[in-house]
Amino acid sequence: MTNAKYAFMSAYLKGAEAKIVTSEHIDRISKTPSLQDVLEIIKDTDIGGYLEEAVIKTFDDSDKYLWKYFGECLERLKGLKLVPADILKVLEAYIVKYDVLNIKAAWQGISIGKKASLIPVGVIYGHGLIDELSGAEEVDAVKKVLVESKLGAYASVLDEYTEGTKSKFLGEARLDREYYANLLNIAKSIHDGSLLAKAFSIMIDMANLQLINRVIIEGIGSEADEFAISGGYMISDKVARDLLSHKIADIPGALKGTQYQSIAEEVVASYSRTKSITAVEEVIDKHKFRLLKEMLSPRVLTPLVVAWYLIVKEIEIRNLRLVLKATFDNIPVEEIKDYLVFSS
Repeated sequence: MTNAKYAFMSAYLKGAEAKIVTSEHIDRISKTPSLQDVLEIIKDTDIGGYLEEAVIKTFDDSDKYLWKYFGECLERLKGLKLVPADILKVLEAYIVKYDVLNIKAAWQGISIGKKASLIPVGVIYGHGLIDELSGAEEVDAVKKVLVESKLGAYASVLDEYTEGTKSKFLGEARLDREYYANLLNIAKSIHDGSLLAKAFSIMIDMANLQLINRVIIEGIGSEADEFAISGGYMISDKVARDLLSHKIADIPGALKGTQYQSIAEEVVASYSRTKSITAVEEVIDKHKFRLLKEMLSPRVLTPLVVAWYLIVKEIEIRNLRLVLKATFDNIPVEEIKDYLVFSS
């Protein structure tokens, strides 16, 4: 029965992957499309069919529907009768990523005295507490939501919260550290877990590379032991300590001979051109997808198939957010194409 379940899930998830927005869809979009142009071109995809029924007047409207669609995909997946237990384990552990993002956003909202805009995905959302988190005016209110959502381990991270940029970076790094430690623990307990653990470790490398660039750009200092996320595949705590002692322009040389050297070179070029940490993050995200694709995309009849599905759907949402933002801002799609990522 287990093999039959994996065969069903592999067919289901690969079928869903075949209905995503592709590079061919984007190539058909004109340089300065209207919203209706975009929706017409992607109407043969699953998400395009979903958006046909949406009332979209602003980018925020489109953003809301994109995340709502993603959340419904996950709920539909969890509701299937033939989902193997290991696939559910991976799914439930992975989507805590969105709780971590929401905790960070709520934390930021408290620091600037503004209600946070949160993603309607994750455990907190599933517990019906997303509005309570969004409206939190103090850290204790955030911790209360986390405890009620059975995310108490993340609440303990906030116990050391203090004001200041360094504290913010350190707090976010510790939230990420808790999240990735849980992913690695899940990988130990499932079929094909060693390969999944490697994939998660590469995610940690990319998270560390992104964090290191942020710390250097913000001039926080070189406290690598505090900021680095443990469990990386090639960027260990020791490597992170070394990288934090460099300037951004010197990081490619420090990674010479590794598969990350070319990524670091592109990061340097992107930051030199834009002076934007967002552009740096987009470069790292693009290469993270490439590395994970090589490892996960060919795998079927294993829990790895759901990890790849989640990554593909996230990238589809990311691509459409960029395209729709450009559309509403009257920016030619050609100008953002380098930041779009596709599975084929």
